Amino acid sequence: MKVIPLFKNESQLIKRAAKQNRDAQRELYELHSGKMLSVCRQYIKDIHHAEEVMLNGFFKVFTHLKDFEGKGSFEGWVRKIMVRESISFLRTYKKFEFRNEAIKEVEVSREMESELEVAHLQKLIDNLPEGYKMVFVLYAIEGYKHLEIGEMLNISEGTSKSQLFKARKMLQAQLKSQNKSDYGIK
Repeated sequence: MKVIPLFKNESQLIKRAAKQNRDAQRELYELHSGKMLSVCRQYIKDIHHAEEVMLNGFFKVFTHLKDFEGKGSFEGWVRKIMVRESISFLRTYKKFEFRNEAIKEVEVSREMESELEVAHLQKLIDNLPEGYKMVFVLYAIEGYKHLEIGEMLNISEGTSKSQLFKARKMLQAQLKSQNKSDYGIK
C-alpha cells in the first residue's frame, strides 16, 4: 500500500522549483495563483489583463526563485512581485495620474460599510481615478507605508497621503450616493 502525503513542505517545493522542476513549479503556481490573481485584480480592472499580469509575475517568480532567501513568507515575496508587475502594467498601458482637485467631505456610517459585499467594493474601487486607486490599494489593502508607496510610484510621501485622503472621500461619496439611490433617501 502506497502512502500519499497530504501536506507538501513548501520549502521543499521551492527548492525543487528553483532547480527548474516543472512539477514543483506547477504545484507552487496552483497553491498561490488564486490569491495572486486577486492581488493583480485589485489594481487592474480587466480580468484578462489581470491574468496576463499574474502570469508575467509568475514568470518572474520562477526566473528569480534562486534569489528568494527564505526570509519572511514566500507568499509575501510573490505578492510583492505581483504588486510591482501590476504597477508596471498600469504605467505602461494606462499612464495613471495623480489629481489635485478638492473633494467635499462626506460621513459614512459603519452600518452602510458592513452591508456591502466584496465584489461591490471592488467595483467602487475600480471607479476611482487610477492614481487614487493605486495609492488606496497599496496603503489600505497591501499595507504599505506612504514612504514606500512614494518610492514605488515615484511620488512624494505627501502626495501619497493626499491621494489616499482623496480616494477615501471619493469612496465615501460613492457609498453615500449608492445608499441614497438604493433606499430612496434624498
